Amino acid sequence: MAPPSLDPASVLMELQAVRRAGLLRLRGRELPALESAAAALAPARTREGAVEALLRRAVERLDAGTLRTAAEYTLGLSQGTRDWPASSRRARAAEVYRVSEERFRKHHEVMVLEQVAEHIVELADTESDGGPDGSGGTGPPGGTHRSVDVLAGDRTVRLTLHVHPVDLLRDVDVVVAPANTYFALPEPFKSSVSASLRRAASVRGVTGDLLDDPVHDELRAWTERHATAGRPVLPGTVAPTGSGALAASGVRRLYHAAVAVPRAGTNDYDVLPADITRVTSRALALLAEEHDRYSPPLRSVCFTLLGSGRGGLPYRVSAAAVWSAVEAELARGAHWDVHFAVRTEAAARAVEDVPARTRPGRDRSATGRSA
Repeated sequence: MAPPSLDPASVLMELQAVRRAGLLRLRGRELPALESAAAALAPARTREGAVEALLRRAVERLDAGTLRTAAEYTLGLSQGTRDWPASSRRARAAEVYRVSEERFRKHHEVMVLEQVAEHIVELADTESDGGPDGSGGTGPPGGTHRSVDVLAGDRTVRLTLHVHPVDLLRDVDVVVAPANTYFALPEPFKSSVSASLRRAASVRGVTGDLLDDPVHDELRAWTERHATAGRPVLPGTVAPTGSGALAASGVRRLYHAAVAVPRAGTNDYDVLPADITRVTSRALALLAEEHDRYSPPLRSVCFTLLGSGRGGLPYRVSAAAVWSAVEAELARGAHWDVHFAVRTEAAARAVEDVPARTRPGRDRSATGRSA
């Protein structure tokens, strides 16, 4: 069981204090319950850093969608919001639920913070019981960043796996983002990969007001330039744009990969694995075309599991479709620094399992772990 100081009421009270103060103003504040959980679950150089890491882990456990997105805004965990005042974060979270700020304050905000508090207590309970596998600790194997060595042709290459939201990537030149065949971006408050990147790339004032939405504007200009505005492109098409505010994090280009075909009369999409392989190959070809146009040259590229969100593909199917194109390119001698960004440990395992049969030191006919 969790220690007495980690009962949900105590944690909720401290989460409310964090919401009011913001992540940049935690120094000197008494947060005994959160600090107790953070010390064991999310070690960091500073007390404040440990608390922030704990909050991120708890919010990651929330269902993807309005709940998680509102929690990220409420606590200042969403990219670019850590220095926003509490009122601006509340206003943006209220927008997610499409309610007034007052209604959000009285109803939704309490619900959101209660859910985060419950997950913090669950994390602490699991840790005190020795972890989910009895070995202690609950973090993903290898941490949020790890490397996987695989064979591509006759050489060994290293893939980097990031187990965290895509908008937290640092120093990766190109991010390949899933898109629908109309290149219509989701609203910034949504929880998809494309929405997260659009949100992180935007420029906002100190009160959270949108000053510039460069990815949306550049993508719209691309469709107008190619006479596709208002009509779909073929699945497998890639539209490049700049990265807006993400440039400050070392992300220099976004490649929007059209893989999701809207299903008429619904909010759903159809995604074919063959289109994912095709769009991955095209993204790598575009990287080769743009490589020398930048200084320093573009070298690293990060993929997400295209089509595994609202497209409905299982993680392993998406990972296999992306990997088949990546492996072919690397086997031909390309020297790209390849990354994958996923949000869950299950997705991370799917990425690791696909190339497992070609891990150095294994028989090439082996199938690796079952996905």
